[in-house]
Amino acid sequence: MDLGDFKLYPLSDGTFRLDGGAIFGVVPKTIWKKTAAADELNRVPLGINPLLIRTGTDNILVDTGIGGKGDEKFRSIYAIERTSTIAGSLAPFGLTPGDITIVINTHLHFDHAGGNTVTGAGGVVKPAFPNARHFVQKGEWEAANATNERTRASYRNEDFHPVMEAGLFEFIEGDTEVVKGVSVFRTSGHNRDIHLVRIASGGSSAVYLSDIVPTVAHLKYPFIMGYDLFPLETLRAKKEILERAAKERSLLVFEHDPCSTMGFVRIEDGGPVFEKVL
Repeated sequence: MDLGDFKLYPLSDGTFRLDGGAIFGVVPKTIWKKTAAADELNRVPLGINPLLIRTGTDNILVDTGIGGKGDEKFRSIYAIERTSTIAGSLAPFGLTPGDITIVINTHLHFDHAGGNTVTGAGGVVKPAFPNARHFVQKGEWEAANATNERTRASYRNEDFHPVMEAGLFEFIEGDTEVVKGVSVFRTSGHNRDIHLVRIASGGSSAVYLSDIVPTVAHLKYPFIMGYDLFPLETLRAKKEILERAAKERSLLVFEHDPCSTMGFVRIEDGGPVFEKVL
């Protein structure tokens, strides 16, 4: 999609599945099953949809997907199907991973930063985007390196330590403009220091929602993931982001919806209503 002088391309790193109860939190299955069909293990399908932003100067990748480093047990637990990959998604645009100049990790969970690294010769794990500056909140880096029993399963050191060792990480504290027209804004909810991406060019704007609104179903205010460490903060952030998006007619990009990656919202009867674009 054209956005002012920029071009936005939703990419795919395949699909995976998570427990429906965890994905929809306190919402009963009798309600959420109308929006997502669970398998025999109660897992619902999710997309893995990073975003490519081409500014004319930079090739920016927002999140890097789940990657291919997981073993068979890992792939089985999450029913990972990588029929598409980041490298494969870049190819139609004449790009390789080496052409990416900036990576923005909204946070460092394995389904958002797993593609930061790849396994090279001799089994050595190395950065997948060796020419890219990688941006993440400093607080999120600290949380990823000081996990507890609740958060440990979400982080894998091999997804981000090799990037740090290569000197490619740049830490942000709060809101900042990464390049002209592409900025991050810190919020809380899913974890303490997640940042979302706002893109603005030529009078138009878009927001990459990451895990604050992971799917179209999560546009409904009560639909908050059980994974969220601070659910009331998710609720606050969601209302602010969606109400502003409706007012400004901002394009919304969904990271985990398996069917819809982009659309707009309008507010009706106190809640957001989705208008699909792609």
